[in-house]
Amino acid sequence: MTVGAGVGYALITLGPALSLFASVIGKKPFLVLTVLSSTLLWLISLIVLSALWRGFLPLRMGAWWPYGLLIITSVGFQEGVRILFWKVYKRLEDLLDSFADRVSKPRLVVTDKMQIALAGGLGHGVAHAVFFCLSLLTPAFGPATFYVEKCSYMPFFLVSAIISLSFLLIHTFSMVIAFNGYAEGKKMDQVFVPTVHFIAAAMTLINIAPGGCIVGISLLSLTTIVTLQYCFRMVWRTLVESRIRATSA
Repeated sequence: MTVGAGVGYALITLGPALSLFASVIGKKPFLVLTVLSSTLLWLISLIVLSALWRGFLPLRMGAWWPYGLLIITSVGFQEGVRILFWKVYKRLEDLLDSFADRVSKPRLVVTDKMQIALAGGLGHGVAHAVFFCLSLLTPAFGPATFYVEKCSYMPFFLVSAIISLSFLLIHTFSMVIAFNGYAEGKKMDQVFVPTVHFIAAAMTLINIAPGGCIVGISLLSLTTIVTLQYCFRMVWRTLVESRIRATSA
């Protein structure tokens, strides 16, 4: 492999995140701070998870249930952190609204809240990409590539990059869905996020089967598309409802 290939894998993973940062996040310092704080929070949560599981590694080869247990505990822990992140954000939102009232400035509107949720989700996605992909890419800059026996069709680094890209998009836009669900009290949105997170994580188990990486990546990409579509419809519905309330008021 070459430096170009290593950079290419990194861009596959982080390309959409960089575009999103340049077009939306980077224009507002508060959103930049939200991304950085969210990335740090999720990196810490992943480090804690890895520390908890360190005593059980390596997992027994040929058995699926240890990996299933790992995914259940990991998804459950991260969803708990998501709720904690929401509670912290909600307190911050109340402080910002109180400050806006004192200085006679407008409160946060729906689009502001969605952008904050987007920034928080981007931090989650970037943390996942750094932890599960970028940390593994150092050998990709060397003179050769690497294949796993059970996935001889694609280089290991390409598989890792595509999987990390899918999770980056899922985590980024799931945060928008979750925050709206918590704020509006909509159970469908609240249930959708952990459900799609668990399904996406479970898809990675298919890679254990011989030749399963092709099927696993395809299903994970489909899960990503469903998440993006759901988020788009939710955002559109929320904006329309907000406009109707503003007009009627």
